[in-house]
Amino acid sequence: MSIPTILTIKEMRQLVWRWKSDDKRVGFVPTMGALHSGHLKLVEHLSEHCEKVVVSIFVNPLQFGPNEDFSRYPRTLPDDLRLLETVKADAVFCPNSSEIYPKGFQTIVSNKELSGRLCGQFRPGHFDGVLTVVNKLFQAVSPNFAAFGKKDFQQFKMIQRMVTDFCMPIEVLGMETIREQDGLALSSRNRYLSSEQREQAPLIFAGLNDAKKAWKAGEKTTAKLTEIFQLSVSKCNEMKIQYCDIVDSENLNPLDGIIEEGIAPVMIVAVVYNDVRLIDNLELGV
Repeated sequence: MSIPTILTIKEMRQLVWRWKSDDKRVGFVPTMGALHSGHLKLVEHLSEHCEKVVVSIFVNPLQFGPNEDFSRYPRTLPDDLRLLETVKADAVFCPNSSEIYPKGFQTIVSNKELSGRLCGQFRPGHFDGVLTVVNKLFQAVSPNFAAFGKKDFQQFKMIQRMVTDFCMPIEVLGMETIREQDGLALSSRNRYLSSEQREQAPLIFAGLNDAKKAWKAGEKTTAKLTEIFQLSVSKCNEMKIQYCDIVDSENLNPLDGIIEEGIAPVMIVAVVYNDVRLIDNLELGV
């Protein structure tokens, strides 16, 4: 039996209302499609908490800058639907742009503290687009739970903050980053990598892992930990580190110097490999 594909907010709300009328808890996985096993893990994880799980597929134009890859972002809906048949997804929400951003749309959600940090330094407006669309999708689906991968750690924390700040009755769950066997974090954008780039890309996780090993061995100085990551990535001349920051995992506040006892640091990085931008992170104390 095929998974119902919902196109409008009205239909989505009606379906969820019927489920909740039967005391079913609803989980939600927002995606931009081009699904991989990391997305499927989110669905499986939510199935442990909920009786019904919705996956949305919407390539959100609001989170792409003018020189970014919106036009070439992979759109693989038939393949995505086939993948979702293999896990316990109960509906797929596939709105078009005019459904999410109707004529006259003008209200944006923005985090005044965190939007300009880390990725936000290099992608102005990106997180306004993310928070706005996630807010709208939450309004359409009204889930009890929502699951996000921690690969984009900044995004995950900002969505948690939005839910708290707006008193949304949603529990946001974070799933650990799903990786290939060689450590490369799963991402829809990995398909942009050439075969040669794909061989070198695991240097990013290797650097993160080396930094974590140093932390576990007693290294608490941010400059030294950052240098360890840089050394790994420098093995590939075409890779350029856009940023490598160590922040407090609770609030994303930057850490500098010797990391104090009781703080749980996370190293967050972005690397540009020719024209492919790859992000990753690793919680050093976990």
